[in-house]
Amino acid sequence: MKQVMQIFSLILIAVIFATVWDGFYILPEGKQAVITQFGAPVGQPVTKAGLRLKTPFIQHVQFFEKRILIWDGDPNQIPTNDKTFIYMDTTARWRISDALRFLQAVGTVNRAQSLLDDIINGTVRDFVNKNNLIEIIRSSDWSQDFVAGTTAQRDMIRPPQKGRDKISAMVLEQASKITPKYGIELIDVMFKRVNYIDSVREKVYTRMISERKRIAAEKRSMGEGRKAEILGKVDRELKEITSEAKREATEIRGKADAEATKLYGASYSKYPEFYSFQRSLESYKDIISGNTSLILSPESDLFQYLQSINGE
Repeated sequence: MKQVMQIFSLILIAVIFATVWDGFYILPEGKQAVITQFGAPVGQPVTKAGLRLKTPFIQHVQFFEKRILIWDGDPNQIPTNDKTFIYMDTTARWRISDALRFLQAVGTVNRAQSLLDDIINGTVRDFVNKNNLIEIIRSSDWSQDFVAGTTAQRDMIRPPQKGRDKISAMVLEQASKITPKYGIELIDVMFKRVNYIDSVREKVYTRMISERKRIAAEKRSMGEGRKAEILGKVDRELKEITSEAKREATEIRGKADAEATKLYGASYSKYPEFYSFQRSLESYKDIISGNTSLILSPESDLFQYLQSINGE
């Protein structure tokens, strides 16, 4: 009997030790777990963090992320509806909504990423093939007011009917119909970058450069025309101002000359002898100057005022 009790005690101690050693597990925050027994899932997924109990050595715990995960696809070369080849770089956010179904259908996050590659890339390719390039590169709130150029050029540019944001929402809606059966919830899908392939990109750059040069030449021509208009206006106004100033100066000079002539005439008519005497003195100044030598008769009229002291 004593030996049986010892054996029972040893078994009890072994069970307690096994329970303590492998019967408890801790579920961290941001994680969820599925209990498997001999490879088969047991019960519902555990989503609440804390200390949990399981059957030691028989049951195993598989942890899965409960937080949002990022899917980042590789750039793909896709033709649009108007036969333009572009590179599409797409990203998405997803999370494991049903850990049990995820374990049964997918198994690991790496396999889920590969599965999303097929689902999202295929859906994106379908929608890009069905839409023109303008729908992929422009958003639905695109406005012609942001386009540089003349009004006629803006009128030639057609706004998108859907736009990039609406197409990405359509991709999300379509792909979200497939992912739930894998225990995956697709939160959003976004186009990170849309670019032309190399051969098309060079043509686009060349066309853009040519267009910018044309606009620059147009602006330059308009500037030169405006410059010529301003210079012509300035030159015309300058000539008008100069002509008016010359006219006024001529009028003032004519009035002054007339006034001076009038004063001279009045003075000369009043004192003719004095005027004659003054003119003779001015003649002396002009004729007899410097090294000038003159031989004149004493009876010359030039000396008439020098021959008489009283000037009679």
